[in-house]
Amino acid sequence: MRALITGGAGFIGSHLAETLLGGGHSVSVIDDLSTGSFDNIAHLKGRAGFSYTIDTIMNEPVLAELVDQCDVIYHLAAAVGVRLIVEAPVRTIETNVHGTEVVLKHASKKQRTVVVASTSEVYGKSDDVPFREDGDIALGPTVKHRWAYACSKAMDEFLALAYWKEKRLPVIIVRLFNTVGPRQTGRYGMVVPSFVRQALAGEPLTVYGDGTQSRCFTWVGDVVGALAALAGRREALGRVYNLGSTEEVSIRALAERVKALTGSASPIVSVPYDQAYESGFEDMPRRVPDITRIRALIGFEPKASLDEILQLVIDHHRTR
Repeated sequence: MRALITGGAGFIGSHLAETLLGGGHSVSVIDDLSTGSFDNIAHLKGRAGFSYTIDTIMNEPVLAELVDQCDVIYHLAAAVGVRLIVEAPVRTIETNVHGTEVVLKHASKKQRTVVVASTSEVYGKSDDVPFREDGDIALGPTVKHRWAYACSKAMDEFLALAYWKEKRLPVIIVRLFNTVGPRQTGRYGMVVPSFVRQALAGEPLTVYGDGTQSRCFTWVGDVVGALAALAGRREALGRVYNLGSTEEVSIRALAERVKALTGSASPIVSVPYDQAYESGFEDMPRRVPDITRIRALIGFEPKASLDEILQLVIDHHRTR
């Protein structure tokens, strides 16, 4: 299989490239390095079947040539992280909506399979936990930039499914739930690398809000393995899949576990959302996926427990 990964120099994209190359596939990466890093893929240079292009997916002639040369597209290029979303809402919307539009348009011309990476954010303020793929979504008001990301990714899903319905473009949508692992940074608000860095540096672990909000964290190796498996399943076409762990933890409890595993004496401090992001910031109280659908299709089960994930991330940061 010849795979094209948009956003392939990012955290998840670089791990996916490794997994696909390890499976004997060829991989092309395109990334403008706006949030990704060349360091993430530098070790892949020179490997048989690997190539990369430093450019934006908005450069349509370049993208069209890459699409022409591949069999499947993993569309991971997107604006990521709560901080970036709040601080750069125009970039968020344009990157997510227009970028996906361009990818789908060119994929449709060649009838290439597209695996669209979406997010648990699309469930918005829904309290119907665990979240099911066919459940309702409930977004906040348009005056809250917090919800621009969720809305833009929901539009990506609508557009991809429209291409499937109208043009029979083979698409698969995967909603990711808090993927964690090496190469992820806390630069844009990712909580696990932020806590680990703070704990190892002896700095206060900053918990935004009251810390009762809960999340489910998934090892990146489990995620990219599932992404690789989904692309080859025709039964997955035109469908949406949750992809994540079901082991739920509050953010304050997460901070306490990081402290314990690192042996850090750092204090845990609460920072109000208004101070961390913007006035009136809203957050989702819980994010727990129902993974019945993806389990039935490919037998997906998260292999790494939360403590194992945290220890692996801690070890990675220590070696750096």
